[in-house]
Amino acid sequence: MSDNAKAAIQNAKSSKALARQVLEIEADAIRRLACRLDDAFHEAVQLIVDCQGRVVTTGMGKSGIVCKKIAATLSSTGTPAFFLHPAEAVHGDLGMVVEGDVVIALSNSGETPEILRLLERIKRMGVPIVTCTGNTNSTLARSSNVVLDVSVDREACPLNLAPTASTTAALALGDALAIAVFDRKGFRPEDFAHLHPGGVLAKKLMRVADLMHTGDQIPQVSPDAAMGEVIYEMSHKGLGITSVVNAEGKLQGVISDGDLRRLLERRKDVLHLKAEECMTRHPVTIGSGELAVEALRLMEARKITSLMVIDGNTVLNGVIHLHDLWRTELI
Repeated sequence: MSDNAKAAIQNAKSSKALARQVLEIEADAIRRLACRLDDAFHEAVQLIVDCQGRVVTTGMGKSGIVCKKIAATLSSTGTPAFFLHPAEAVHGDLGMVVEGDVVIALSNSGETPEILRLLERIKRMGVPIVTCTGNTNSTLARSSNVVLDVSVDREACPLNLAPTASTTAALALGDALAIAVFDRKGFRPEDFAHLHPGGVLAKKLMRVADLMHTGDQIPQVSPDAAMGEVIYEMSHKGLGITSVVNAEGKLQGVISDGDLRRLLERRKDVLHLKAEECMTRHPVTIGSGELAVEALRLMEARKITSLMVIDGNTVLNGVIHLHDLWRTELI
């Protein structure tokens, strides 16, 4: 083996060992943080839950990046929040903070000059400050309503300089705050989907009523309709199926293109028959309030491409087709 190959193997081993060390240091920082949680955390959650305005996060450098993530997580879980750059705040952006807001300030040292310059103005407005810091005796901590200790024994950086374990701990605490507030507010999956209309969860939480064909789009014939009319209705509505409903609008059965093919295999002259003589009675149905994914499950389990949508009295409300589910990207 060449010297270059040996060096490459040694470097790879060294890199993996260092990576494990970094992950262990950061994981340990979070474990220690979890053990330190006290009533201050509950007070911070209560301030955010009671907030009548917005949650404003602020921090410089890497702390600022963490603050952006905290604000994004709060916003996506039902608590309006935004990030305020502390350096830009003193040049006009401080007007974004108003009475009724809550400020979350992140500073490992608690002595970040750009944030300290904001304190007087924020306190004058009566806006409460929740500080996340590694120095609970700092100027920022002493000026805050609630102080959350995010100190770490050391950074994961071999030089103990680059913010690594400290930012990881702060980010984890921000997630903990957001989820605790989320829980206190009784945030539901439907609420999450409402705030994420383009997300996968929103699609999974769509109801049959959101996708089904209604009104004139529903293929339907009466029980005494001739099969010529049935074939025309199936072709005209383009769903490969038609419902058979009585005068009260109650579902009596369905006729699919598969039913029609099987009928033609048994007998050639079918045009003189009536719909009730050819329909499949007691078809698979679903309610309009059911999840679209349940409609998909039924279609896959029964190997069909359409479901009639009925209410509790078997009145036909609509029809949902496999293609409707394809368009939502559930499949």
